[in-house]
Amino acid sequence: MNRMKRRDFGLLAGTSLAAATLVQPARAQAATPDPNLLDTTLTPLGAERAGNADGSIPAWTGGLVSAPLPQDQPVAVPLFEDEQPLYTIDASNMAQYAQFLTPATQFQITKYGMTLPVYKTHRTAAAPQYVYDNAKKNVVNAELDPRGGRLGFTGAYGAIPFPIIDTSDPLVGGAQLIWNHLTAWFDYSDLSTFSPGCVIINGQLILVAGTVSKSIYPYYDPNGSLDSYEGYFSKGHYYYKAPSSVVGQEDLVWHSSNVTIKPDIVWTLLNGQGRVRKAPDQAYDDPNPSSNGIASLDESSCFYGNPSQYDWKVIGKREMIVPYNCNRQVLSRMDDFCGPHFIKPEYMRWEKHRMWVFEGTLHPGIHNVNIRRTFYSDEDTGLILLGEGYDGNNDMWKGYMITNFCVPSIPGTIEGQTMVFQLQTGDWVINGNASYGNFKNQKFERTFPPDVFEPQQMAANAAF
Repeated sequence: MNRMKRRDFGLLAGTSLAAATLVQPARAQAATPDPNLLDTTLTPLGAERAGNADGSIPAWTGGLVSAPLPQDQPVAVPLFEDEQPLYTIDASNMAQYAQFLTPATQFQITKYGMTLPVYKTHRTAAAPQYVYDNAKKNVVNAELDPRGGRLGFTGAYGAIPFPIIDTSDPLVGGAQLIWNHLTAWFDYSDLSTFSPGCVIINGQLILVAGTVSKSIYPYYDPNGSLDSYEGYFSKGHYYYKAPSSVVGQEDLVWHSSNVTIKPDIVWTLLNGQGRVRKAPDQAYDDPNPSSNGIASLDESSCFYGNPSQYDWKVIGKREMIVPYNCNRQVLSRMDDFCGPHFIKPEYMRWEKHRMWVFEGTLHPGIHNVNIRRTFYSDEDTGLILLGEGYDGNNDMWKGYMITNFCVPSIPGTIEGQTMVFQLQTGDWVINGNASYGNFKNQKFERTFPPDVFEPQQMAANAAF
């Protein structure tokens, strides 16, 4: 349930066991971008190095980097604790800042009284040098699947696949952005000792799944290469520890970077069975069994799983007020910071950043309860931070949010909590990196034996 894993929440694995539908080839980029731009006007991951005109967004000067920490020391640290908000946005002054706010954020301010404490912007995003080196190679070598970018990519390894977005063809640029989100830098391996997932219904917080989460990202193996990469960008093993109804369950999830070559796969070990089974074809808009019907499988992490149901189109880039550098949440208890309809403002940090805006519309002949999705991804990391889902009547009915946090010792500014809001009822789902009740979350950097992520090992350790 953690990805931070790309959020395998309950069985929140947006698997793609169904065959992909072929489409006409995507138009190639007009010209191969110059990878040397990543050393000059662009950051090593493709964002604009310069700040904005009024100085409210500073220049990127390398991000926030510190020495690696010992293996047994939690990597989450407090940041910017002495800073005070520059201003606070609420219903009384929302119109003044509307150009910087998403439709879902404005809806939550108006209907549920959400307030946004806006702080000084810090461009903390960073990654190791080997990631930067791989990004330059990806500029030249990465290609979307010729049958449609929604199906995957090849030729990329070890960094977001498309650091320089192709805006000459909106459908190419949009597909690049969704794959950058799905493969955003998170570190090569990760252990979270407890990752809670909760639903908040009628204002009541309910723990539905808490796991010990182990993940590796073969796509980011510092000792690997494009030639050795086998096509699965992430592998996660999740051990359920709470509540009592799911204790003993395990999920093993592999995610593919091209579903026409290799499908996503999920294996599940259920309580008392002592057998590991491939999960049935649970994917896309199937209801998430751990969300009381609030969220679909593909709604975690703003978007999760196989993106092949949608044609993705880039709209442009704009300055926006978004959640950013929310380290306080990772150091806190979820049962303290969750309010009736959203995270309490004293645990939130909003900053102004440049965001790519893109949308997905259902590919012809495909069904999903969300006929359209709009997303806002951070230019510095590629990670989506906010979004909206639109129902069959094209009415906005879902809001999505990720609160990232900065880990200088990795280094990286990475996914923290992920939320799905049912906008009409006010109920919501949250899961991520935080403590809950008597369960304490400590996120460590780890290395794991390779067989931790193999179904044979999970079966060998199964208990009846």
